[in-house]
Amino acid sequence: MAEKQVPGMQKCIAVLWPSFLVAIVVTGLFFSAFDPDDLYPFGEQTEISRLGMYTIGFLVFWLVTAISGIGTLYFAITNCMRQNPGSRDQYADSMTNPDATGSTSASQSDEQIEQSLYAKSEKIYPREVHGLFARLRVLGVLGLLGIYYILPWLRWDGHQALLLDLPARKFHIFFITLWPQDFFYLALLLIIAGLTLFFVTALAGRIWCGYACPQTVWTEAFLWIERKVEGDRMKQQKLDALPMNARKFRIKATKHFLWIAFSAWTGFTFVGYFTPIIELGQRLLEFNLGPWETFWVIFYGFATYGNAGFMREQVCKYMCPYARFQSAMFDKDTLIVSYIPTRGEPRGSRKRSVDPASVGLGDCIDCTLCVQVCPTGIDIRDGLQYECIACSACIDACDDVMDKMGYEKGLIKYTTEHAMKGGKTHIIRPRIIIYAMILLAIMAAFAYSFSQRISLGLDVIRDRNTLYRETTDGLIENVYILKILNMDDRVHQYDLTVSGIPGLTLHKDMDIIQVESGEVMELPVRLRADEADLEVRSSDVVFELVATDDAAPVSYTHLTLPTTDVVCRSRWSPYH
Repeated sequence: MAEKQVPGMQKCIAVLWPSFLVAIVVTGLFFSAFDPDDLYPFGEQTEISRLGMYTIGFLVFWLVTAISGIGTLYFAITNCMRQNPGSRDQYADSMTNPDATGSTSASQSDEQIEQSLYAKSEKIYPREVHGLFARLRVLGVLGLLGIYYILPWLRWDGHQALLLDLPARKFHIFFITLWPQDFFYLALLLIIAGLTLFFVTALAGRIWCGYACPQTVWTEAFLWIERKVEGDRMKQQKLDALPMNARKFRIKATKHFLWIAFSAWTGFTFVGYFTPIIELGQRLLEFNLGPWETFWVIFYGFATYGNAGFMREQVCKYMCPYARFQSAMFDKDTLIVSYIPTRGEPRGSRKRSVDPASVGLGDCIDCTLCVQVCPTGIDIRDGLQYECIACSACIDACDDVMDKMGYEKGLIKYTTEHAMKGGKTHIIRPRIIIYAMILLAIMAAFAYSFSQRISLGLDVIRDRNTLYRETTDGLIENVYILKILNMDDRVHQYDLTVSGIPGLTLHKDMDIIQVESGEVMELPVRLRADEADLEVRSSDVVFELVATDDAAPVSYTHLTLPTTDVVCRSRWSPYH
């Protein structure tokens, strides 16, 4: 009998991960609109750094979202029990007599299934499997882990190739530097990524979950470490069944030490995407990490250790929001991992030399290897289930058994509902066309908008205290404040010109306008014109700012910055 579990604990845990994702998005939107230096949590300026403000903001949003979600869940459950009194008795019975058999058969009643939801899940020991899809999954894991751990160490044009520098409020992505004013492009990238996921899901099911999801990738890495230290599935089960002794303690300590070391390196690499990783590594060796950097290394390392080492399939079952709505993108032509019951049933054991038809059996020998290799512990023979992450481990295991028995492969395979019923699979269908058209339209809009992006911002603010004034030599003068933002990753020198009124002259306090990378320069300027040249009471004046230094070209092509020229219009105040 399984151990009792706190009622609703799994449901509360299921709120935390979606709340985490919501907090990330809300934090990005919030700090794209507000400068952290202008926000003081205690009513006056404090010594909290930008990174600290980002961290506090994220934790506040996460806490508020999680509490709101848990509160909503509690009131929903309470209201449901109030409206259905019989469910309360059923709930109490499930707590006193939990069913912890792990997987349920098709013959179980709905009441038994509900009871099992409140039982503590037994640990799953996935059996190691070899085959085509296993090799593809290993290649995917190695490739993605390699990208994650190597990318922050790459250099590009004198800076880290990928650096999300939150304190400086700029993102370096190889040859592109994005600023808070460019948050629109980051939002478009997230939309493109989401639509791509929907498109792939409608076409090929949950291959993202099985091959590329971070939870899957890091879980596979942790499982590999576990097998190297403790042995295969049978050895792990025997070891866990033994009482604690010196040998068991040594093996478990070694495994957890490697897990913790791997998790700590993961957390360090994660922080390296937001703080220059070379500088971060030097300060780590000197034991001189800042408090917020230390917090995030420990936080992300602990999350990796907990999710990949202990929670594993629980994340996929109870925490991942994608598992909840992915069925809405499935149709009868979606490629899914399926067991072919018309060929496999009735299942049963037999000798290798026996023809299954002669003994009234199907091709399935009921070896349960498909269950033993499943990382979420389901039986694919029970049909499509939301816990299935389409990792295809059951396909490799079943194909190996079919080979040994001399049967045709494909008892478990990637197929569609239409194909299983003898129909034809339609790859090109309305859903796919709509997803593709929307995705292409947004990608085209992103490419066009980015091609028109400029690396220079110019705001012109006219002095509102004095509409105009007359100089000693009889000229009419207007005063303006120019705010120049250099969004390039290098210093620039600019030439400023004005036009719009005959004989208009420009006067400024500096001969050379030089703006550092990321700097916002306020430049007061004075415009003077002869009263005889002012034909109307109010006229448009045009400010044109052009990069003149040889170090930075004026125009770019492809996906780089297109121009450093800016034209801005303002109004000339009436002179009488």
